[in-house]
Amino acid sequence: MPEAFVHSPKIPLSIYNNQKEIHLLTRKNIQSLHNNRISIENNSHKKLRLLCLHGFRTSGEIIKTQVTTKWPESVLEKLDLVYVDAPFPSQGKSEVEGIFDPPYYEWFQFNKEFTKYENFDECLAYIEDFMIKNGPFDGFLGFSQGAILSAALPGLQANGVALTKVPKIKVVFIIGGAKFRNLSIAGKAYSSPTQCPSVHFLGDQDFLKQYGTELLESFVDPLVIRHPKGHTIPRFDEKSLESMHSFLEKMQKEVQGTEK
Repeated sequence: MPEAFVHSPKIPLSIYNNQKEIHLLTRKNIQSLHNNRISIENNSHKKLRLLCLHGFRTSGEIIKTQVTTKWPESVLEKLDLVYVDAPFPSQGKSEVEGIFDPPYYEWFQFNKEFTKYENFDECLAYIEDFMIKNGPFDGFLGFSQGAILSAALPGLQANGVALTKVPKIKVVFIIGGAKFRNLSIAGKAYSSPTQCPSVHFLGDQDFLKQYGTELLESFVDPLVIRHPKGHTIPRFDEKSLESMHSFLEKMQKEVQGTEK
């Protein structure tokens, strides 16, 4: 407790009143600083914290470069993006050699038909371990192989197959995604429509466009952002930027509400 001001007969009343006024002003300043700190902390919580999963045989640094150079600050300022490298070094040539510097990584390995996977369970365990050590996270932002994972994880988590030790996924951003074709994994990932809010980027020239469109059927009320490019992280046009802003504002309120 702060010391109370006691008026001494030896101290002129005018000096006493000044001391009392200074004391009251000091208390007000402290309270104002405290309120400002709380306000800043609350505003920082409004950012969606996303774990970013990069594409096949690329890296966390590469997807960071792609996102931060193409997306405007009005979007980036609403996101707290965390970039991570996949657990396995690239086992073959990367399609981004000569464009982005190595090293390159992959989340898991697969056959030509994309029906058999190697190191898939290890991949899921790696992601969960990273989330435990660096979380909590609100959701995922994934591109290509990272998008396929990001789209499947909410369903796998709901069915107790993956991410059982971390909070429920609240949102996913899918860029150039598709479904797993392995029947066992697909049955667990897409057994019922995913309630998790989602944004899906579909490129007119993307070789995965058909599969990304099929993926939409597995989500409830997905936001679809179309762009004229191929298999890439796209820039926003005026219409898509407005849609993204609206979605982010809605999600910020929902996430903030669940934290109270």
